[in-house]
Order: sequence, then structure tokens, then C-alpha cells
Amino acid sequence: MLSEKLIDDKRRTAEALLAALPLPEGESAWARDARARARSRLLDAGAPIRRDEYWKYTDPTALTAPAAPVAPAPEGGLPSALALFAGHAARRIAFVNGRQRPDLSDDAAQAGLAIAPLGEVLAHDVTWARGLFGALEAAGQEKVARPLAALNTAAATEGAALHVTGAVAEPLHLAHTQIGEGAALLRHLVRVESGGAVTLLESGIAGNTVMEIDLAPGAVLRHIRLQDAPERPTATHVFARLGAGAKFQTFTLTADGSLTRNEVVMEFAGDDAQGHIAGAVLGRGESHVDNTVFVTHGAERCESRQVFKQVLDGAAKAIFQGKIFVRQVAQKTDGYQISQSVLLSDDAEFSAKPELEIYADDVKCSHGSTTGALDEGGLFYLMARGIPLRQAEAMLVGSFVEEAVAEIADEDLREIMRARVADWMGARG
Repeated sequence: MLSEKLIDDKRRTAEALLAALPLPEGESAWARDARARARSRLLDAGAPIRRDEYWKYTDPTALTAPAAPVAPAPEGGLPSALALFAGHAARRIAFVNGRQRPDLSDDAAQAGLAIAPLGEVLAHDVTWARGLFGALEAAGQEKVARPLAALNTAAATEGAALHVTGAVAEPLHLAHTQIGEGAALLRHLVRVESGGAVTLLESGIAGNTVMEIDLAPGAVLRHIRLQDAPERPTATHVFARLGAGAKFQTFTLTADGSLTRNEVVMEFAGDDAQGHIAGAVLGRGESHVDNTVFVTHGAERCESRQVFKQVLDGAAKAIFQGKIFVRQVAQKTDGYQISQSVLLSDDAEFSAKPELEIYADDVKCSHGSTTGALDEGGLFYLMARGIPLRQAEAMLVGSFVEEAVAEIADEDLREIMRARVADWMGARG
């Protein structure tokens, strides 16, 4: 139990975070109500501290220091961070310093897709958005407080609102970058109707990003994210709700960065749905990457997979916290979770916290975690055939990460991730 002083400190920090961000103006009554409820959730929970159960491996101080909104970026050419996935056919929607930049974006209009700025849908009575904005974030607080996500609901004004009603031919690329100091908040809303399908690519970082994804029965969404050496602390949240027979896949590759906290909260709300969550971490120097996942099975015959691989060098640290929560109604659940790490140096560190909480009696659930060095036998085998040490290490690391990369359905996107792993290993010299 936290002391009264710590609880008061958490609340004061939450109040300071809210005070540093201006209240949105010109929004509809329903949006203002959603923001008011989020403010209450944040103040009730308080800002996260190291003593909180799901923050004990990661110091959130850098994420809870009040900061003014980041200044608008000057007009100019395409920042390199926005060029990620440039070799893949996708429609880019660019955000710089937490603001959408049409001059750096493509024409995203396609059959089966309606897209609008977040502020536009919050200013009107858009039915699908009204039932989504803040709703999944609030539901995600049931078992674990997520105050940084509540802060985003309370204050974020920029982002994309996507309404998918059919099979969208070309992927969408949500590209984020930040120039200068400050706190950039982004909020994306995605509703995929029955029969709809879309691939979302995401790259770059903002200080605090939330994506709420609502999949109707039979809907399909694939989400592939690349976080390439983010320079400043960042927190991301993906909330996904799956209807009957829906399919959701998300993969994140995080390479280096000072502090990155990624949370994925997935709920099965309909029978016979599939949700796969995968990720790879490449860390060196003093990088710190925390992947925290919470999967709720609330329907029958649903399948979840969590596959995470970490490769750590120098004094890098990685954390995986993954939970499978099975409600009593969720019979025939199939839940799988694995987190594995390879340490390339004696100073690297990996912490894992796998969890199962099961109230149904007809389920198949498993979890596991391993940590170790590269296989010496494998290295010897490759080097005995004339392969230099560094190249042999790169080959073994590529093979190790492949189980997570294989969760990506598109072969071209798998190749992009494999190439990034190879480049990262090649930079070791």
C-alpha cells in the first residue's frame, strides 16, 4: 500500500501535468464530457511512480515532468523520421511537433476509407467516434491504472480519425516526428466496420500517443510500427477491442532510444476472434525499452499470441510485462505468450513479468520467458566455416528475432524489419 504522502504526491503531479496543457476549445458536449471523465480518472489514479506495480522496472519521472506544448515546427523539407517505410507503397499522413502537416502528407483518400483530423470529429456529433473516443482507454483502466493514457484523452487535440467501411487497397502510414523541446500529444481513432480491412504503418514518436482501435465483427486490421532511435522519452498506448471473428495484428520494432514505454491493451468482445501482439527490441548504450501488454479474453474460442524478442548490448535495459486475463465466460480460450532475450554484453539487463489470471475452466494458456547469450555452439559452427565473428553474430540474431518478425503478414514489411535488424547489428562494428 502507498502512504498518504505518496498518494498526495501522485495527485499533485497529475494536477501539474493537466495545468501545463491548455484545455481544448470549440468541441462538442460529448467530447467535453469524455475529457472531464478522463481528468477525473487521472486525478484519482495520480501520476505513475516507481512504486506502482506496473512501473517498478521503469522510472516514469521523465514522462511525468510537466512540459509546455511543443512549438510549431518551421516549414521545410521532409524530416528523415517521416521517410521511414518510404520504400513501401503507402499513403503518408505526417505529424510534426504534434500537428498534422498536409504539405508533407499524401492524398490518403481511398475507397472504403473516410479520414478526418481528430479535432474535426470531436467538434461534431460523429456517431462512431462518440462511441470510441476515451471509451477503450477508460475500459483499459479496469485492472491497471494507465494515467498517461487518461492524460492523453484529457488534452490531446491532434491526430487522425479513420473510419474504414471496406477493404482499403493501400496501407496508411502515420508518420510522427518532433523537433525541439516540449510535450507533443497525439490521439488516433480507428473504427473498422464489418467486412473492412486496413493496414496501418506507424513510425517516429511523440511524447504521448494513444490509438483506440474498434473492430466490428469480421473486421481486419494490421498495425506495423517502427520506432527508430527516439531521442526523447515517449509513451505509447494501443487499445484494441475485437468483435466476433475480427482479426488484429500489431508488431513494433524499437531500436535504441533513451526511454520508450509501449502499452498494448487488447480485449476480445466477440467470439472466434484472433489477436496477435508481437515486438522486437534492439537496445544498446543506455537505452531503456518497456513493452507492457494486457490481454482480456471476454468471449469464447478466441486466440491471442504475444511474441517478443529482445537483443541487448552495452548497458541497455528491456522490460516485458505481459498478462492474459480470462473471464469466466471465455471458454475455449487459446492464449500464448513468449518473451525471450539475448544479451550481447555483461552489463545488459532484461526483466520479465509474465502473468496468467484465469477464471474459465476450458482453456489452453501458456507463458514463458528466457534470457541468455548467443549460442556458442552456433557461433563456433558458423566461424568454423569461415564466417567472421560479427557476421556470425548478426546471422544468429536475425534468426532469433525472426519468430517475432514472422508475425507480420506482408513479406515486404517483414523484409524492412529484417533489414533494420541487420543494419543495427552491422553498426556494432
